[in-house]
This record gives sequence, structure tokens and C-alpha cells, in this order.
Amino acid sequence: MKAMILEKINQPLRLVDLPIPKINEDEILIKVVACGVCRTELDQIAGRIESPKLPVVLGHQPVGYVEKIGAKVRRFKVGDRVGATWLYSSCGNCKFCNSERENLCQDFKATGCHEDGGYAEFFKISERYAVKIPDEFSKIEEVAPLLCGGVVGYRAIKLANIQNGQNIAIWGFGSSNHQVFQVIKYLYPNSKIFVFTRNIEEQDLARRLKADFVGSLYDKPRERQDIAICTIPIWSALVKALENLDKGGKLIINLIRMQNIDKDALLNLEYSQHLWMEKKIQTVANVTKKDAEEFLIIASKMKLKPEIEFYPLKKANEALTDLKEGRIKGSKVLIVG
Repeated sequence: MKAMILEKINQPLRLVDLPIPKINEDEILIKVVACGVCRTELDQIAGRIESPKLPVVLGHQPVGYVEKIGAKVRRFKVGDRVGATWLYSSCGNCKFCNSERENLCQDFKATGCHEDGGYAEFFKISERYAVKIPDEFSKIEEVAPLLCGGVVGYRAIKLANIQNGQNIAIWGFGSSNHQVFQVIKYLYPNSKIFVFTRNIEEQDLARRLKADFVGSLYDKPRERQDIAICTIPIWSALVKALENLDKGGKLIINLIRMQNIDKDALLNLEYSQHLWMEKKIQTVANVTKKDAEEFLIIASKMKLKPEIEFYPLKKANEALTDLKEGRIKGSKVLIVG
């Protein structure tokens, strides 16, 4: 099979031929149609996230059809539409796994990081962690970006505990947050949404989606916000988000890693201005099976359709570069088969 692999840190991916994965009795083999491209892959390539396995096939948003099933598989049959998320596996026995928080399991393994992912023509995963794709989605390739940016964005919304009518700030407007915006509009129609992004194309997209406020990181609207969801990996954005929060407000940081280019921005934190009055900070760590199942039901009902730019598998490096440099709004997806 054809696959794009990361062999060394800070090196481009390479197109290679690999054997088709052999499945165990509880696993399914997926013939991949498409796979989403994520900023997490940029972190892996740059070494900000250490890949336990090198070389590794990147990609944690694969969608496709079940090609083959193991002897003990019961949830899927050959031909079913299926996908996978960042959650590849967990121990299944710890206090976190037993309380539907397998995202926090000490033995959490990530798709396209600990195990080979979806930048390939075939991909295998345990049926326990595979995701069924609802029939309401007519084009399977459009589901790919929902399985990372959408699912983890939905987890951010859950952790935020939004009340309809609250003011919501969205910091960054890429693959995840432009889906978060649409889900909030659907679930909390009386809430105002304030979008902060440096990217002009993302600002245009936010206006087209009818955001109540659109500005850069340093613009300040007249109204404070009750909730802020941030996907911008620089510290100055977090400081500004805290500054704009109302009393009792909550900042959700939906990032797996921060960049250190402006860490000195933290020196601008003033307790009375940024933290006092019961402001809260919470991070998002990975996703759960339940997150994916719940989110795909909501997304299918609301007919969520992210902005997508498609690339052939062999142009994965071009897609990653466009993502890194902020070219092209919305999500990026590799067409594999």
C-alpha cells in the first residue's frame, strides 16, 4: 500500500510502499478514502510532540470502508462506513477508562503517533475504538475533519458548560474552531459569538458565518465574554482571552502543545485583571469514544459541513505547509483512495 511516513524529526514526509497491516481478532482493516490534516502533525514533525514510533504513518482522522474484520469483531461488517479519532486505544481497566474518561488513561495511545495512522491506503484499529459514520453524511470524505477538530472542539464545548445566552469568545478560527462556531450556533442560538483571529481569510469566513464580532487578537469588543475557547498556540492570546473574560468566566485551552516564541507574554499577567473574580482555566486533553459518538449524531442532525480544501495523498507535505503558513481557510483533507 502507499503511505506517507515521518522518518525523522524536522524532515518532510516520504511516500513509500508498505505491507497492508495484518489484523488481530478484535481489529478491523479499513480501506481509507480520506484523512484529515491537523496541526498536531506539525507538532510531531517539529518534535514538540515526541513520536514513540519512528518511522510512523501520520494521520488521526481517517475515514473509509471496512475491508476485513477479525474473528471476534461484532460491531462492524465488511463494507461499513467507519472512521477513527486521535484515540487509538487505552487500557480499558483504570479509573479513567471505567468512568468514560479514557482520554486521561496512563496507557492512552494516539492514532498516527503511537501506532500508524491514516495517511495510507489501509489502516487497522480495534473495533472498540473505531467510529461508525452515520448514514446522513452523503460524502464520506467530508466527515474526516469532524473526527479531530470537530470531536475535540465538541469536548471543549462540553467542558465549557455553556448556558444559552452567554457571550462566547472563539480564539483562532481554523479547522476546529470554525466547526465549534457552527455547533454553538446550533446548540445555543441565543448566545453571541466573538471571533478573534490574526488570519484575514479566517476573519472573512467568520463574517460570512455571521459572527457577532470579528477582530484581531488585540481588538477589544464593548461586551465581555463568559466563555473563551482558544486554539491559538501562543501565550499572548491566552493573556488577552483572560483579560476579556467577564467575572466568573472560563477559558478553555484546546491545544495539545503551546509554542514558546512569546512565553514572556505571561509576565503581563496581572492577578486583579486577568485571574481574580473567580475566573477559571481548563485544558482539553485528547478525546473519548463518547465524545465522537455524541458529536457525529449532532453533526449529522445539524448537517455540519466544514470548509475543506482537498489534496491527493502524495501532496501531504504541501497540505501541511499550507496549514503551517495559514494559507487556505477551514480544514485540509487528503484524498487517499
